[in-house]
Amino acid sequence: MVSRGHKNERGVAILAVLLGIALMTLIVVDFALTSGLGFVSAANQANELRAGYLGRSAISIGLALLAQDARAKLQQPATQAAATPCESFSDVWAAPFPPMPLEGGTVSLSIVDEARKLPINAMVNQSGAQAGTPNQAAIAKVQRLFTILDVDPDLIQGIVDWITPSGANSTGGTGDFYMGLVPPYQPRYGPMPTIGDLQMVAGFNEAIFNRVSPFLTVMPLTGTYNKNAASAQGNTLATAAQVNANTASPQVLAALEPELMEDQKIVQEIVEARAIKPFSTPADIMNLPDVGPVGQRLSRDVEMRSQFFTIIGTGTYAGARKIITATFHRENNGIGDLAAWHED
Repeated sequence: MVSRGHKNERGVAILAVLLGIALMTLIVVDFALTSGLGFVSAANQANELRAGYLGRSAISIGLALLAQDARAKLQQPATQAAATPCESFSDVWAAPFPPMPLEGGTVSLSIVDEARKLPINAMVNQSGAQAGTPNQAAIAKVQRLFTILDVDPDLIQGIVDWITPSGANSTGGTGDFYMGLVPPYQPRYGPMPTIGDLQMVAGFNEAIFNRVSPFLTVMPLTGTYNKNAASAQGNTLATAAQVNANTASPQVLAALEPELMEDQKIVQEIVEARAIKPFSTPADIMNLPDVGPVGQRLSRDVEMRSQFFTIIGTGTYAGARKIITATFHRENNGIGDLAAWHED
């Protein structure tokens, strides 16, 4: 006959065995889940890495297209080159580039010339006797652009304060406002090196930034570009507020002069004329039938060349995606010098 004590010991042993089995089951399941998640994480990282390299390949393709376009212009007969010293939507770099399969993933890209936008750093004079003072002509253009885009033009004063050297800042207390934020930070007190700076200026939220950023650039548009000086000074060189009339959006064209903002028919005529034949000189715009007296002033607002180009390269692989935005200064021989690089 089995005593009650022996029965209790058997019950405890059975419970201990069951508990051990349960713990072992949990450990095995946890190990399997951890191993599975680790494998998925490693696979995702590998896919993101592949997507990143595909995005870089897209940038390389864009550079090749820009170089091809530059070489083609150099090989034109002298008379033809003199007649058409311009960049336009008819150039090879501006053609749509459909997604292309590559190494198990896809590559896509688009190229935008920065000269189709208004240079935001031009709102403060960057050199000469006027250095550090507001450039009222450039400010007026951005004000008209903001009005066209239905954005409060009063926000522009915040941009001017942001890029004005601290010793020349006339509004006072600008730094106190930013230092009172959480977390605090100082204004740039100099040219914006990237358009992303705009998101840090007082009054700019994501919606406003997304609305205005496609029409603004921090790149110098005209004159001689020194990449070493630009790197050190934040693209301070040659910030004349001229835009490429062959590629500028209707909104930017309308912002160049008050008459164009008031009479959209002139802007429409410019857009239609350049679609038929790209402009070679500002005189081509002045000679359009409906441009009228504003053509003389407009000819000083535009150029037909572009020195800076932004390549947006996208690589996708097994669901992973990498977007790389790179801006280059293109030499006349087609060589591109990197001015800005950003990855998402």
